Amino acid sequence: MSFDAHQMDTVLLIGAVVMLVAILAVRLSVRAGLPSLLVYLLMGVLLGDAGVFGIHFQNAEVAHALGFAALVLILAEGGLTTAWDEIRPAMRLGVALATVGVGVSVAVMAVGAHYLFGLDWQLAVLLGAVTSPTDAAAVFSVLRRVPLPRQLTGVLEAESGLNDAPTVLLVVLVSAGTALDHGIAGFLGIVAYELSLGVACGLAVGFGGGWVMRRVALPASGLYPLAVLSLTVFAYAGTVALHASGFAAVYAAALVLGNSELPHRNATRSFSEGVAWLAQIGLFVMLGLLVSPRTISVKDAVLAVLAGLLLTFVARPLSVLACSWADTMGWREQAFISWAGLRGAVPIVLTTIPLADEMPGSRQLFDIVFVMVVIYTLLTGPTLPWVARRLGVTTQDRARDLEVEAAPLERIAADLLQVTITRRSRLHGVEVGELRLPLGASVSLVVRDGQTLVPDARTVLRRGDDLLVVTPRRLRVETEDRLRSVSRGGRLAQWLD
Repeated sequence: MSFDAHQMDTVLLIGAVVMLVAILAVRLSVRAGLPSLLVYLLMGVLLGDAGVFGIHFQNAEVAHALGFAALVLILAEGGLTTAWDEIRPAMRLGVALATVGVGVSVAVMAVGAHYLFGLDWQLAVLLGAVTSPTDAAAVFSVLRRVPLPRQLTGVLEAESGLNDAPTVLLVVLVSAGTALDHGIAGFLGIVAYELSLGVACGLAVGFGGGWVMRRVALPASGLYPLAVLSLTVFAYAGTVALHASGFAAVYAAALVLGNSELPHRNATRSFSEGVAWLAQIGLFVMLGLLVSPRTISVKDAVLAVLAGLLLTFVARPLSVLACSWADTMGWREQAFISWAGLRGAVPIVLTTIPLADEMPGSRQLFDIVFVMVVIYTLLTGPTLPWVARRLGVTTQDRARDLEVEAAPLERIAADLLQVTITRRSRLHGVEVGELRLPLGASVSLVVRDGQTLVPDARTVLRRGDDLLVVTPRRLRVETEDRLRSVSRGGRLAQWLD
């Protein structure tokens, strides 16, 4: 099949229109409290053979390959933009949910799908495997609107970044029919080996790449983001070549690089975020193209609803309960984690593995998972703020750093915090001097009613003010904690500290 310049122009035109519409749709989805993936999936369906443009796309192998490539970029962005200090206390529970929790969820879903829904064991296990991992893009596009403690967001972020690796291994082995060739102990050994080697390779690339990046002088600042993102992709591809988990490697490498003192770190994070959005949009639209609504039977739709009920109200809570030993969270926090286990692109991408292998029943599996993800994202996504309030796990109107920027002088290890004084914050009426920030940190600018002023120790803060706080990076956590303490307790907070 030939492909000329005229066809390329058409592809670029359609691609640009789709991209612009998708970008504008982000605001609509945020206002509605929905993950943007639903909008992109709908766009793909409308572009597909059952939609307006009638684009025919049914190549599962291409979808599988492009889906994995997109997940690599999405996981890289997740690691690069994750603050290690925030997820470190939650890492134990996050790892437990990504391993033990996944195992419990797979077992519950497989047993239920076989005995309740009548699926054969291979298809039942695959249904459990592909629906077990949570999706970082889906979870955090909604959680950004919910003020939660660091412990909760850290758990959900760590779980979403880590649980892709074991489920990908499980789906690949089950689809190929080789999962139990060496027995259950042998299977668990393979999973442990691939995950351990994957993490080790990722850490090696992260620390080694960071060491090189701090010492090399590139001729243009725009090359640094490209180099860092290339390192994360190298971590994935190099680890896969060693027959280990590339997804574990890419997340580990990105987490190390994102928390290293690299030149132009803020530009790197912004670039990776843009690339991840591009990957998400392309991925979801492609998956929407792959589905054929006319082929989804009523039976499969009913199975999707029942499977979603089993996952949401049985498998997910039991998996969280089974991991309660890893943390001392109360039942309210555990209940919220159970409800916040949003599924997104990952389950649908995983179904392309058996679909590409032309496994019997794989098309039915794809249709069931697609319908299930759409329905239960619509159910759980918009209700997360309400559930958080009802369970009492929100930190209402907390002082929050909207964006953390690296100082432009690379030799200065400093961060710029932007803090908004919200309606109920007790920072209102506090003088700047009464903040008692750590020595070396200071409020450098106050933005009030669109006007800027340079504060002194007697400047009184007001509701709606935006503060720009400069802090040495080593004191960032202490500075944020102090701001939050005053925001909740007023000027006398921790007075005896």
